[in-house]
Amino acid sequence: MELQDLDKSRLPKHVAIIMDGNGRWAKLRGKNRIEGHRRGKTSVRVIVEMSRKIGIRYLSLYAFSTENWFRPHDEVDALMGLLEHYLAAEQAKMMRYGIRLLAIGDRSRLPGNVRTILEKVIEETRENQRMTVVLALSYSGRDEVVRMARELAILARDRKIDPQNIDEQTIAAHLDTCGIPDPDLLIRTSGEMRISNFYLWQVAYSELYMTPTLWPDFREREYLQALLDYQRRRRRFGRTDEQIEDSTLRLGAGGRQS
Repeated sequence: MELQDLDKSRLPKHVAIIMDGNGRWAKLRGKNRIEGHRRGKTSVRVIVEMSRKIGIRYLSLYAFSTENWFRPHDEVDALMGLLEHYLAAEQAKMMRYGIRLLAIGDRSRLPGNVRTILEKVIEETRENQRMTVVLALSYSGRDEVVRMARELAILARDRKIDPQNIDEQTIAAHLDTCGIPDPDLLIRTSGEMRISNFYLWQVAYSELYMTPTLWPDFREREYLQALLDYQRRRRRFGRTDEQIEDSTLRLGAGGRQS
């Protein structure tokens, strides 16, 4: 199993990852949870770099959920410190390789020093176009949907939008991911079989890949395996195999897919 086994014409445009298992990785080795998070930071670097090299255009990383605020204070402080260090250390590389950084979630809850460096890197990289990395920080899929509903309700109240005209495109335009394509592939590490309040709207048709590998051990080989598994699947979006084959034939003959 090598990188050349990938079909570069069939890569997912957007990969989203629920990075889970740092604490369990540390516990299995008799280390504290913070050491697991440190090791997990290395996996982030590896996966971002591999995504850039093979041509993944969008990579979303579920870094810190709203529920994570309830963890012990020392662990939360350590996570915020690791995030601050990662952003400062990776800024130059993002500029060198044309990587744009975005963040979704409630940034107001982040410590001031983290918010400052995060906003600085977002501003510095905003014109980069080769790849976009989306960090979900203090993020909750349900909270995102609630905020979207409130925005649309206010617009309807103020007669700036007709409720009868609200459609899927309207909703997507008021989510945190406005302008970002939905994930083609959602990966979750650590063996858990749930999406944990992540991208509830956006993953409606994403391919799901669950692996028992803990996040600190998720590196190039594990990522390649997930991508190859994705390429073996057939994405129907509610259509039949016959419809897909017919559409493929028309596209191959120079037709346009409607």
